[in-house]
Amino acid sequence: MSPAPKLERRAAMATLLAGRGDDLLVVPGLGSTAWDLAAAGDNDRNFYLWGAMGGAAMIGLGLALAQPAKRVAVVAGDGEMLMGLGALATIGLQKPANLAIIVFDNGVYGETGMQPSHTQTGADLIGVAEACGIGTCLDVRDEAGLADLAGRLTCFSETLFARVQIAADDPPRVLPLRDGVALKQRFRAALGLDA
Repeated sequence: MSPAPKLERRAAMATLLAGRGDDLLVVPGLGSTAWDLAAAGDNDRNFYLWGAMGGAAMIGLGLALAQPAKRVAVVAGDGEMLMGLGALATIGLQKPANLAIIVFDNGVYGETGMQPSHTQTGADLIGVAEACGIGTCLDVRDEAGLADLAGRLTCFSETLFARVQIAADDPPRVLPLRDGVALKQRFRAALGLDA
């Protein structure tokens, strides 16, 4: 019996953001999730992290706490999340109702040569998130699960963690703006804050 087909990452990102609305802030992790977010349509409410591997979840937590009227979605790869597992413990203690952590898990370290990641050999990110006290934890493996997650992103009211099983592919890169100061200024302007 062959394994079920995995979701295509770029299409999965587009599905998640289709109903984004005006109050969703998105923080992608380093690498493929940033490129997929840019490919889905650049937006002033996207906060791209260049060179901050492992930091996306904590940036998302800070945003969620500072902007309680906004929804915040962190979309990171499995390698990024494995590097920042401690963030899940802090998020589980803080329990911001407006924060969603979404992990695109392809089972490989795509940025360094497609070596198998720890999720291929037993590291259970959902189990870690649950053990850290995150209330809603989802394992998304198909289009129906992805559609459910996309719907939840429009109106969730407790901390959410989702692992999205994606195929290990490498579509052409769509690079977002790389100027950190300009990214910060446009993001702050989108929030109505002084740059």
